[in-house]
Amino acid sequence: MSEHADLARLRRAVRTLADPPQPPGWNAHEFPELWSEHPPLRPAAVLLPVVCRGAALSMLFTRRNESMRHHAGQISFPGGAIEAGDSDAIAAAVRETHEETGIRSHFIDAFGYLDCLDTVSGFSVTPVVAAVRDGFELAPDPGEVAEVFEVPLDFILEPGRMRRSEILWHGRGREIFEFEFAGKRIWGATAAILQNLLRRMDVAE
Repeated sequence: MSEHADLARLRRAVRTLADPPQPPGWNAHEFPELWSEHPPLRPAAVLLPVVCRGAALSMLFTRRNESMRHHAGQISFPGGAIEAGDSDAIAAAVRETHEETGIRSHFIDAFGYLDCLDTVSGFSVTPVVAAVRDGFELAPDPGEVAEVFEVPLDFILEPGRMRRSEILWHGRGREIFEFEFAGKRIWGATAAILQNLLRRMDVAE
């Protein structure tokens, strides 16, 4: 059986496993004054899980618990800080995905990277893109995750889906990306990571 066309497009668009990205993030120019006044950014990794169910592809997201220290209540990809026991960003992303959602590593096939992203919370994030085969069971960690849900990939890849808006941050305007699905607002670092993906796939804004 031939691979789904959108999954094949993803594989062609991302950085290969032999070409991991390096800091600084592609968005570092947005807030250079912040990093000049603080310690180096902490390395982190997130997983962009592309769930494959026959001809249907979707991307899996989590909604963070309202009690979380960083990005409370926001929509995010599974992930977190890279720890000393993690061999690389992929290991960290897969570990965090299991801890947060319950999806076990043997369902996850990482096949590429996006460019690093710097966050206002002080992390340098390496996004790992992976195919997730059907059959997994969810067991979200209630201490971190309020909800796990999926968005059809063709919805995300629809040209013009991502909107630009501006927020006031540290006394000046800052451009952000966002879109909505089923009443959920996906914005901030998660939307910025997706915007990097869309640009690499040449999806029209």
